[in-house]
Amino acid sequence: MRNIQIDGERLWASLMEMAAIGATEKGGVCRLALTDLDKQSRDLFKRWCEEAGCAVTVDEMGNMFARRPGKEDGPPVMSGSHLDSQPTGGKFDGAYGVLAALEVIRTLNDHEVQTQAPVEVVVWTNEEGSRFSPAMMGSGVFAGEFEADEIRASVDHDGLTFGEELQRIGYAGEQRAGDHPAGAYFEAHIEQGPILESEETTIGVVTGGQGIRWYDIEFTGQEAHAGPTPMPRRRDAFVAAARIVQEVNAIGHRFAPRACATVGTGEVFPNSRNVIPGRVLLTVDMRHPEEDTLEQMESALRSACDALAAESGVEIAFSRLWALPPQPFDTQCVDAVREGARIEGYSHRDIVSGAGHDALFMARLAPTGMIFIPCEGGISHNEIENASKSDCSAGCNVLLHAIMQTAGGSA
Repeated sequence: MRNIQIDGERLWASLMEMAAIGATEKGGVCRLALTDLDKQSRDLFKRWCEEAGCAVTVDEMGNMFARRPGKEDGPPVMSGSHLDSQPTGGKFDGAYGVLAALEVIRTLNDHEVQTQAPVEVVVWTNEEGSRFSPAMMGSGVFAGEFEADEIRASVDHDGLTFGEELQRIGYAGEQRAGDHPAGAYFEAHIEQGPILESEETTIGVVTGGQGIRWYDIEFTGQEAHAGPTPMPRRRDAFVAAARIVQEVNAIGHRFAPRACATVGTGEVFPNSRNVIPGRVLLTVDMRHPEEDTLEQMESALRSACDALAAESGVEIAFSRLWALPPQPFDTQCVDAVREGARIEGYSHRDIVSGAGHDALFMARLAPTGMIFIPCEGGISHNEIENASKSDCSAGCNVLLHAIMQTAGGSA
């Protein structure tokens, strides 16, 4: 197998051109799923893929597949990520994995490398879950985690449905999600954490992803006038919610060092300065690489809610919205990533993904591996998210080796 390398300048130029779509003042992007800006990014991706000689198809969830033929017409080696972002997102989260995979295709073309298996670049729909919840909808339906009709009926804050918006931007395909075969899957991504940068390590060889659980907690007290209502007679939903916010944080520390527990959003009703809040809705995110520990964390939170409800007189409704179990990756794909880093002489270490990625669903269907590169300060889901040109190139070179090894690349 030839030791060829990607064009780092071309990869960087593509990243910066894509980042101009939905660019924000602080250097990030806002490309929410199924918006006009999402359509623009998809249109640009499609044009680039067709210019690289790929045939582009779209399934019923809007997942896009750009196929470079192989010598054999079997299940492809896939690689990709997503193009949608958080409201105040960075320009590398998701887009790097998509454009690194496209750069692999361009490099194979440049060097006239034929692969036994086809190679495909994938764009998954609504990975972030910021406009429509839950996250990873496109890959989730593809992997059988979600039902297509339920996802199409998902509603954003403006009352618009996923299905309507997918049709509106012109990316509702006819192929049933999941009917597209996959021989293997690789995903390149920024780490979204501080470990690689702090250890001055170039490549993270991802061995799997930790489990994730999402919860909704609704607190129902009683609205009352903020002036005449004595403190002992209040049933303040916001006060109860604040105590649970503290408890969520305490659970994260209690199960350290690998646990994470976060209250991400809070909605207060009626949200008036001089009215005691009668209802509050909190969202909670808990993560750990071991399922048993996740169960203990959830049990601790449920117990805290039950005890507080009995003590405060505030009704507390606890519901689990979504659960993703810990997911190990395929040993051969992990080895292919590790070997790519070794061939190029990059420093590397094994690492577990703290964030959810489409690769976690794909691992249920096909052998899967991931490649992490450092991000500045470990910061992601933030407009100041940053990665160096050299690290982006390094991760893409490792991706190239892993894909060539898996797809059977030859001159």
